[in-house]
Amino acid sequence: MSDIERLFGGDRAVPGMRQSSLVPPAPFESDLEPPSDAVESPGIAAGTDADELPPHEDAPQFPVVVLDPLKIGGELRGALSDVARAERLRLLRTEILLRHRTQRGAIAVAVVGAGAGEGRSLLAAELALSLAQLNRSTLLIDADMRHPRQHLLFGTQLHDGLAQAIERGETTSLYGVEGYDALSLMTAGICPAKPIELLSDGRFELLMDELRSTYDYIVVDTPSCSDFADGLVISTVIGHVLTVHRAPYTSYKAARAMLRQLASSRADILGAVINNF
Repeated sequence: MSDIERLFGGDRAVPGMRQSSLVPPAPFESDLEPPSDAVESPGIAAGTDADELPPHEDAPQFPVVVLDPLKIGGELRGALSDVARAERLRLLRTEILLRHRTQRGAIAVAVVGAGAGEGRSLLAAELALSLAQLNRSTLLIDADMRHPRQHLLFGTQLHDGLAQAIERGETTSLYGVEGYDALSLMTAGICPAKPIELLSDGRFELLMDELRSTYDYIVVDTPSCSDFADGLVISTVIGHVLTVHRAPYTSYKAARAMLRQLASSRADILGAVINNF
């Protein structure tokens, strides 16, 4: 078993796409020993009816241009055809929804990871599609303005997107997704030279406040935390974080460093997904 698997639940996690709940580790002395306070919650049964959640109240709509529906790309379509993975996604969806059962307003989750190549963007897209299957309004946002990927997963181009929405103070372009009437996609847009400044000046938070009043579920893809500070800013604004790791690709030291960074923010870490591919 790799260090990263021991850090996030080890054999107790679900095989394949492993999902376990955790709390951020406290500082400890040795880099060779896993943190003693990385624990797993008992979990929640996958059969719970998520439709029992209270419906999102009607809210004024902000001005948008809804573009022609996109078709799901080959990589994402292949992942969706994996029956076992789809079942684990439904389990993950149920865990997230029931932890927010009494929350009013949108359920927003930032999907974060320590480095590139861990499956973060793919998981964000899968989670958004899974939530949209509940027929509740769902928005997938690509906030990775360093190496955006959602437009590739859905087979479109980088036109107006998050960067332009922040700059203008309003959302101008959203994509629908063929076969998922409740889902909308906001690409990263034409990425600026310094995304961290665009995300940090308050306009991103104002935009998210407006989006929360419009959607039931919001899933946000982010850049790697090891390379950029964007993910920490995004996580603070979104408030809830799902961490993604790849065993044994993700280093133990990088995962621990990311958890320490997130612990300094206002974000609540919902749990971890460990990919095996």
